[in-house]
Amino acid sequence: LYGPPGTGKTYQTAWEAVRLCLGDEATAALNGQDGRAELMSTYRSLVSEGRIEFVTFHQSMSYEEFIEGLRPTTDQSEDSSAGTGFRLEPVPGIFRRISERAEKGVPTVPHENVFSIDGRQVFKMSIARANVASEDYLFEEAISEGHTLLGWEDVDFSDDRFSDVEEILEACRTQGEREGEVTLQSGQVSQVDVFRNQLDVGDIIVVTKGNRLFRAIGEVTGEYQYRQRDNRKYCHRRSVRWLWVNRDGVPASEIYDSNFTMKSIYAFDRARLDTVALESYINSGGEPIHREARPHVLIIDEINRANISKVFGELITLLEPDKRLGMDNEIRLTLPYSKKSFGVPQNLHVIGTMNTADRSIALLDTALRRRFSFKELLPDPSVLSDNVEGVDLQKLLSTINERIEYLFDREHQIGHAYFTSCQTRSDIESVMRDKVIPLLAEYFYEDWSKVAAVLGDSTHGPARFLDAKQIAVPGGMTEDDFSSEKLRWTVKDKFDFSEFAA
Repeated sequence: LYGPPGTGKTYQTAWEAVRLCLGDEATAALNGQDGRAELMSTYRSLVSEGRIEFVTFHQSMSYEEFIEGLRPTTDQSEDSSAGTGFRLEPVPGIFRRISERAEKGVPTVPHENVFSIDGRQVFKMSIARANVASEDYLFEEAISEGHTLLGWEDVDFSDDRFSDVEEILEACRTQGEREGEVTLQSGQVSQVDVFRNQLDVGDIIVVTKGNRLFRAIGEVTGEYQYRQRDNRKYCHRRSVRWLWVNRDGVPASEIYDSNFTMKSIYAFDRARLDTVALESYINSGGEPIHREARPHVLIIDEINRANISKVFGELITLLEPDKRLGMDNEIRLTLPYSKKSFGVPQNLHVIGTMNTADRSIALLDTALRRRFSFKELLPDPSVLSDNVEGVDLQKLLSTINERIEYLFDREHQIGHAYFTSCQTRSDIESVMRDKVIPLLAEYFYEDWSKVAAVLGDSTHGPARFLDAKQIAVPGGMTEDDFSSEKLRWTVKDKFDFSEFAA
């Protein structure tokens, strides 16, 4: 979608995105001003489902942000007490995330009583070691008795003072059995703090089975408790209402964009969590969930502002329809950082927007141009009122744009969106004074004679918007030094809209 500023590109992208997701019939009633509120509500709903993503390109946009890149991650191994090191891990960008989401499909669960995770934190939780058969009883105990368990020191942290992590640190130093230096980053301190203080009643825990599977989902229903055990292990507990259990386990990729880490408990990165899939498992009653390959849409605002070759890299080829997954010429490429095989699914649509009036950037990379269809959006005066306190906005906009096209070109017209909110004559004056006139001055490189021509003003004729006064020749200079008179243009305090009277 391309055109001058203020022609409704942002609104049109929302409508196109909803249309692509739901179909022409479902969106027919959402077009126009009457359906705008419902359209945006539907748009936000699809965004929350993960079916629509929005990104704005800029000159610093890179492959690492858009596709995938390496990011530093602190050591989250349960055996690491110091936690001082870090490693670089591949993190997917927005294009890879929505591509994989579209390929995987949207979970469909026909349940009426839907459990929502809105407003809740979601934590990864390990109960014992999944690959140690002698500890299997701990998971079974937790499920049957309705609680979750945490190891890390046989110390009772029930006292209110342990809401302060410094007190947990002191107790681990004086009462703990683990050897070596104990700091705030040590597992026995940080993990207990998360389990006792950061995990709130109502939050969700996802119990893992190793690093690649999860086997239970529950809602925390009680505060921290200490229950001494004969072996002095796993004495820390929280009451839990189990919502979903599968002892065999389900792949982590069903709800998260990477494997889990060995850390006993940590909050999931919400941006990387498939909340729709997680809710589907919770509401599935323990049954496997089914997925449907529904349309997904990626909106790239200001697509021509970035270096397209730099941002898309080798994946620019995958945008072509015949190179999509499942097509005759399907192509999968190995990503450079994660080494994963990657392709673009057929049900992923990409919408870009371009502001044609921005002269600081080129329109679009030629390699990308042939992979898109182009739709021009021009100003539409018909959406404006023909009488706002005596001013015909339709005539005002049409006249200004005709003059701009004659003096400059069609790409620099004034969009109707500048005037859509005008309810009074004062509103119109504010738009003209603060937005339209400064924009015209920029378009014509401060050549105010052309700005005046667009507004219908002249040096010897009517002065509706601008005043022109001849500048006196400064001392030390003569009129012979210049071939024409010099004018000082000023914006009038009150505008004359008689030319555009309703």
